[in-house]
Amino acid sequence: MHPVLDDLITLLQLERIEDNIFRGESRDIGGAQVFGGQVLGQALSAAQHTVDDRVVHSLHAYFLRRGDMAAPIVYEVDRARDGGSFSNRRVVAIQHGRPILNLAASFQEPEEGLEHQAVMPDVPTASQCEDILTAESDLVQKMPEKMRRHMADKRAFEMRPVAQEQSAGAAVKAVWLRSVDKLPSNPALHRNLLAYASDYELLGTATIPHDLPFEKGGVIMASLDHALWFHREICIDEWLLYSIDSPNASGARGLARGQFFNEAGELVASTAQEGLLRVVENPRRKRSDPKLQN
Repeated sequence: MHPVLDDLITLLQLERIEDNIFRGESRDIGGAQVFGGQVLGQALSAAQHTVDDRVVHSLHAYFLRRGDMAAPIVYEVDRARDGGSFSNRRVVAIQHGRPILNLAASFQEPEEGLEHQAVMPDVPTASQCEDILTAESDLVQKMPEKMRRHMADKRAFEMRPVAQEQSAGAAVKAVWLRSVDKLPSNPALHRNLLAYASDYELLGTATIPHDLPFEKGGVIMASLDHALWFHREICIDEWLLYSIDSPNASGARGLARGQFFNEAGELVASTAQEGLLRVVENPRRKRSDPKLQN
């Protein structure tokens, strides 16, 4: 298996300390703090370790503090409920004695029921799209050097943006993604990896209608919450279309919604996230002024 993907799988497995307590490490993917998708994937993994024969169908999380990449993260699981068909778990991710994320996840015994879904957008196939390094080369070149190196050499996922014409004021994005190598046939692993990948590209969609001064360091972006619903079986080592839109930005926050479709057009998962979008007049104040911290 590709070493970067293998390392990510190991990262999501966690170390069991007690029956309901787990510990995870972090990886630097070029950002200033722990990638939110990593904490989501690990928190979901911790919850899954306490549930048998039931499948996660939804999770809801709040990001409370930035994660420290140099310190381990401890995940405490509360077995809130085990009912006849559903189980609920609450997870707190802790670093330096303080919570950095709260997550609630619900699990269900598989059963048949009514079926309908949204229609997959009519976009070019993955084979008709270029890799993100080529398709968005100008944007990639503006990234910090550490992030560019990660994009070029240390990715666990292939990403191919879909070229789309943006109407005035619209905030829409679509990107094909899949893992860089084949994965074991383990449904829980595929869901954990989707939770990780669902934090890619999402909040950035809310910035599309705005000419923001990213190059000057004048924008603060941070995920505040994240919701994810699993609808059908997921194969994240096959192409998935991540179709995203942002219906609103106000109050220094942006809202983004996403849908994952497989190549057969099946809607396999949906997600939503609200995040901080703060334009800073004096970027040098970002670190010293507590009002500029989320």
